Amino acid sequence: MRPGAPILRFAPSPNGRVHLGHAYSALLNAELAQRMGGLCRLRIEDIDPIRSKPELVEAIVTDLAWLGLTYPEPVRHQSRHLDSYRATLQCLINRGLAYPCFCSRGQIRARAAASSENTHDPDGAPLYPGTCRGLDPASRSEGLARGEPHTWRLDMEAALRCAVEPLVYDAFDGADMRRVAADPARWGDAVIARRDVPTSYHLSVVRDDAEQGITHIVRGRDLEAATDLHVLLQRLLGLPTPRYHHHALILDPDGDKLAKSRGSQSLADLRQAGVTPEEIRARLGFA
Repeated sequence: MRPGAPILRFAPSPNGRVHLGHAYSALLNAELAQRMGGLCRLRIEDIDPIRSKPELVEAIVTDLAWLGLTYPEPVRHQSRHLDSYRATLQCLINRGLAYPCFCSRGQIRARAAASSENTHDPDGAPLYPGTCRGLDPASRSEGLARGEPHTWRLDMEAALRCAVEPLVYDAFDGADMRRVAADPARWGDAVIARRDVPTSYHLSVVRDDAEQGITHIVRGRDLEAATDLHVLLQRLLGLPTPRYHHHALILDPDGDKLAKSRGSQSLADLRQAGVTPEEIRARLGFA
C-alpha cells in the first residue's frame, strides 16, 4: 500500500450472526478501499461482556471469508484494549468534562415521563436531565467509594465550551464531498463509559479509529447521528476526524432494518440453504 493511501474499516460486534446488512457494509468497504487504492481493516467491537461471544467472533471471520473478504493482520479486538479506553476516559475526567452518573435507566425513564419537555436523543432514548451533573465533589467521591453502580457521562455544556474549533466533518459520496456541521448537543450528556466496562461505543470507536489510522469511515445511515458526538470527542481528545459516508440500510420485506435481535436471516442460514457467495454479492449489487 502506498504511503498516505486511504484506510477503511469494517467493525462488527460479535453478539449475533452476520446478516445481509452486515454483508452489504463489509462488501462496500472492501470495494471502496480497492477503488481508492487503500485497504480495509477488520475490527471486532466486543466490549459488551454479556452479549459478545468467542464463537461468534469465529463465525464472523468464517462468514466474511465465505464472501471472499480477507483483512490484514492484526485484527483489533476492543476487549484487548480496555486500558487504552480507561486512559482516554480519565483524560476527560481530569479536565472536568465527564462525571459519574448514579441514576438507573428506570429512574431516567421515570423522570423523563414526568417532564413536560419529553425530549429524546437521536436514538430515541429519553434525554438525560442532568441529575448527577450538579452533585458536589464530596457526594461523587462518596458514591464512588461505596462502589455504587454508575456510568460516566460527558458534560455536554463543558465539552462544547472546550471545543473551540468549528465542529464539522467531510461527508463523501463517490467523488462528491460536502462539509457537514455537527450538532452533538442533541445527544445531551451522553454515556461515554458503561457500568460494566470503562468505555462505550462512542468512546471506543474514536480511539480505535485514531489508533488504526482510519481515514474514511463507511457505515450505515443508522449511525449518522452518532457522528456528531464522535466529532466532538475527536476534537476534545486531539484526534483526527476521518471522512464519513453513511450508506442506505438493507431492509426486510416489512421495510424494517435487518437486526440480529429480530432474528433476521443470517449468512449461515443462507449458506446452509445452498445460496452461493456469488448470489449474495449479486443480490447486494456487487456482481
